[in-house]
This record gives sequence, C-alpha cells and structure tokens, in this order.
Amino acid sequence: MTLNMRAGLKRDRVRDFLLDFIADKKPGEAIPSERDLCKELGVSRPTLRAAIDDLVRSGHLVREHGRGTFTGPQRVTQALAATPSGSFYAPPAEGHWASRILEFGSAPAGPQLASRLQLAPAAPVLRVVRLRVVDDEPMAIERLHLPHVLVDGLVPEDMESGSFYRFLRERFGIDVRSAVQTIEATVTDETEAELLHVPEHFPALMVERTTRDVNHRIVEFTRSIYRGDRYRVTSELNFDADSG
Repeated sequence: MTLNMRAGLKRDRVRDFLLDFIADKKPGEAIPSERDLCKELGVSRPTLRAAIDDLVRSGHLVREHGRGTFTGPQRVTQALAATPSGSFYAPPAEGHWASRILEFGSAPAGPQLASRLQLAPAAPVLRVVRLRVVDDEPMAIERLHLPHVLVDGLVPEDMESGSFYRFLRERFGIDVRSAVQTIEATVTDETEAELLHVPEHFPALMVERTTRDVNHRIVEFTRSIYRGDRYRVTSELNFDADSG
C-alpha cells in the first residue's frame, strides 16, 4: 500500500468520525479543537485538516476565522418513497418554499424541446425560470418548459407560492400523475452561483424531470440546479431475490 493511499484512508476515517459526531448536532454547534481531535483520533494535523476541508466543501461544516469550526446549516430533505407498483411517491419537501420569477415568456419549441415535449417545433412553449427559496435561503434555480396551449392565461404571480401541480389541477384541469427524473452531480456557473449565494463552481445537483398527466400527456420538462450543501434526496428501496 502506497503512502498516499494510507493517508487517504486515514482522512476517510477521520471524515467518517466527524460525520457521525455531527449527525445529531444542531446547526451552528462548535466541534472540538483540532488539537483535541488529533489527540483523540491519533492522526496528524494535516490529515485532520484535509478531512475537515472535505466537509467544509460539502457544507457539513463551516469555518469561521478566529472562532473555530461549526456544524453547517440544516439540509432540506426530499423523500422518495417506493410504492407497490415500483414507482416513487414524492411528498412535499421540508421547509417553507417560495419562488422569485426571473424569466417568463413564450417562444417556439425548436427541435430539442419539441422532442422532449412531443410537440411540433413551431409550437409555442412557455419558459419560466424561477429562484426557489426555502425559509428565506436560496435553494434552487428551476427552468420550466410547458406547452403554451395547456397553460394559456398563466401569469408569473401564479408561480410564486403554493404547489404548482395543485394549481395546474385546480386552474387548468391538468392532473399530474407521473414523471421520469434524473439527478446528476454538477457545479454552478457564474450566474447560478450569484443567485444561490455560493462560490462559482460550487457542488450542486442537476435535476431533470419530464412530467405526464393522468392521460399520459407530457405537460412539463424541467431542468433545475439545487445547492449541493443544502439539499438531499432520500429514497426508500425494496429488494427481491434478483437485486444486486
């Protein structure tokens, strides 16, 4: 085993210890000093600092110059619960969600959106960009695309609060029932970083969703960027004899 590999394993062990240590702590609680942690774990200060650096980058810890290191802000959790049919149910995410509309307007779909929404390329699509805020903290940037013919009369104020899917059902009779969703790791660009109050190239989650109504008609394609330090997705999984 090489020296670098041994150092990496030590750092991972320290990181796991710190994650367990802060698991039941409240946001803003101080962790022990570097000297005390090095003594307790039997590691060097560079190894400890490397592990802490990892957790600072991921948002689990926050360093304050001259004061010490503290637990990071509480994360918002979106649960995905498995149903007997093998699909997932998505209950409302934690916290009080609101939106600030950044862009709102219609334009022809074009080839790529037309393919995603199963429309003609010339068909008008409503494009909405909104900043999602949870408990007064920026959480995500959502870029929504909807067939304009389905939501004619929608105005920006309709999308600033409350459940958008409930609004679609009550206002336009669009009963959203299913979606195909992907989640990938990414980083923020300059504009996204400014809106989300994070540094450029900050860890983030890119979520793409294609949504269908009760008649299996595609009613929405959304691409969103969520802060990697504040948002997490948990899933309930079921296994059978063929599961790997």
